[in-house]
Amino acid sequence: MGNVLFSLAGKIALITGGNSGLGRAMALGFQAAGARVAVTGRKAEKNAAIAAELGPDALVCALDVRDEEAVAATVKQVVDRFGGIHILVNNAGNVSLQKALEMPKTAWDDVIETHLTGAFLCAQHAGRVMAAQGKGGKIINIGSMYSIFGPPNVLHYATAKTGMLGLTRGLATELAAHNIQVNAILPGWIETDLNRQRMRAALGEHARRKTPARRLGVPEDLVGAAIFLASPASDFVTGVALPVDGGYSVADRYWEGP
Repeated sequence: MGNVLFSLAGKIALITGGNSGLGRAMALGFQAAGARVAVTGRKAEKNAAIAAELGPDALVCALDVRDEEAVAATVKQVVDRFGGIHILVNNAGNVSLQKALEMPKTAWDDVIETHLTGAFLCAQHAGRVMAAQGKGGKIINIGSMYSIFGPPNVLHYATAKTGMLGLTRGLATELAAHNIQVNAILPGWIETDLNRQRMRAALGEHARRKTPARRLGVPEDLVGAAIFLASPASDFVTGVALPVDGGYSVADRYWEGP
């Protein structure tokens, strides 16, 4: 039963921002679990790299999730290639360091639209496909520790990631009628190409010392939770925000030790 519960065999998964970091790890993990995978990204060289890793059975699309026409066209491309969509992972995102009192509206709009509006557009267009198929589906929104904490200098990012919780809960309630489960993953401090420099400085040391697991995460740490939420094992789980953070969000102090 375990193999069936956590199998993605025969499923078609669309992962936005899937050409590097967390998205890449989930794309490779889903493929290993049996899914046919489509990923999107904005950078051509990263798209080419993940296409080589996933092989000819996968689909890699250039996409800016802020562009509704492009989202609709990408969803159609996935359906035309694979015959449907069963799983959507809203992972596309960006961030910049900006103080709240100095942040230009353009910076605010860029982050809010990429994370939150982009996730809505992808959920809407992929959700229509799932509803029309009549066989249910899974939507996984990638939040953050900043969905539940208030950090300095990234107000736009924290606002967008907090908004992902409301998006998840609202979609979970509304799409349940179509047997579509909608959940969120809240990654903890996970080192990727985008944050490696900061994770190897004072912020990374703070995060490591406050994480009960006594280490920073790696992108592959997200794969098990993502497969669970994408698989039949989670058919009665919806509207949940699952931290994958080594215990960071429940720790109230540094642990002692090296």
